[in-house]
Amino acid sequence: MLRREFIKALGATAAAFPIGASAQTQSGQLSVRTTSPAAQGLPSAFTKSQSDALNAYNKAFEDFKAILSQRRAQINSKQALPNLPGQALYSARIKMMSTYKDLTDALPSKIGRPNKFGIPPAYFDADSEALIDEYRSLFDIMEAPPAAAQKSDTPFKDVVDLGIAVARAKGLDATNAETAGRISLGVFFAETNGKQNVGNARSNIYRGSLQTGPSEDRSGQKKWAAIKKVISVLEPALSARDDMEEARVGNLDHRLNHWTAVRDGLVSEHADLFPQIPEIIKTMPDPIEQMKIFELIQIIPTPTRAALKSRDLANYKTYNPKIMGYLRNNSIFAFGQADRAKESATFREILDGMWLFNDKFERALSKFNEIMVRRQG
Repeated sequence: MLRREFIKALGATAAAFPIGASAQTQSGQLSVRTTSPAAQGLPSAFTKSQSDALNAYNKAFEDFKAILSQRRAQINSKQALPNLPGQALYSARIKMMSTYKDLTDALPSKIGRPNKFGIPPAYFDADSEALIDEYRSLFDIMEAPPAAAQKSDTPFKDVVDLGIAVARAKGLDATNAETAGRISLGVFFAETNGKQNVGNARSNIYRGSLQTGPSEDRSGQKKWAAIKKVISVLEPALSARDDMEEARVGNLDHRLNHWTAVRDGLVSEHADLFPQIPEIIKTMPDPIEQMKIFELIQIIPTPTRAALKSRDLANYKTYNPKIMGYLRNNSIFAFGQADRAKESATFREILDGMWLFNDKFERALSKFNEIMVRRQG
């Protein structure tokens, strides 16, 4: 799912923050330093399209800053938050990055230095890092686990162990089952940034460690029951842990328990595709891309299954406007006019367009390697 700094009193920066300004944190406060376009190597006169792009970005920047300030004030004063309190923040962030990409397309000289989030500089001004820190801090608060949530002391290991066990129950050998464990951890990071039992500030349907809906969770419980006997034979210790967690969760929503949430989510949506892992590895040898394929099961399940069945995964193309909308709602093809205008995409283009997930998958891969070293030891 990163570095977070708790930034206070964002509202103190409500003054205009034009292009060429930078944010710096000082003792938890944001300060603004403004330089002229000329000082940054920008032309002294813009064409109309350049001026329009500049104005659009400045407005999007101010709108993003304003909604961050508003939500922080509401939280600090313990006001009731609106329904789906994260959606306005998310839309404003997307708009800021999208208009910045339009700006750098119009004015390539605005492409600046690398940023700490690994976002391509053409899409994000590194001087705005503090705003993304605040954005993430607010989401941490809004998506905090509910009081009834049942956490695990080994959340990452649980995901890997369950992924491996389910893959073995589906007939995979040890090596491919480990790949399933790695992929499962990647989905966990992609969905929750590696945080267990989280809520969802942008949805009233999805929640928990794998961000599943009620129907997915019910489906997962039934599918798990169908393979539980096989799991008991292959992984008796894991089966015993499962019995303990079932007793612990009792009549609670299974998504409030990290173990059962991950278990039911994996079995409901991903396990049926685990047998295809050997073929997927041949087609997509990069572990990060393998994680992306299974994350797409979360985002656009039907086209992804069709692409896998096609035997030409990379070139399988979707033309469905609703599917393109789902992708954009998950930060794929959401930035800049060229991406937003796309009416279709191959899976190769979709995978390449998932660059905002790369950092999460890389951290999942690193955590998986740590777990496997301990497991083998």
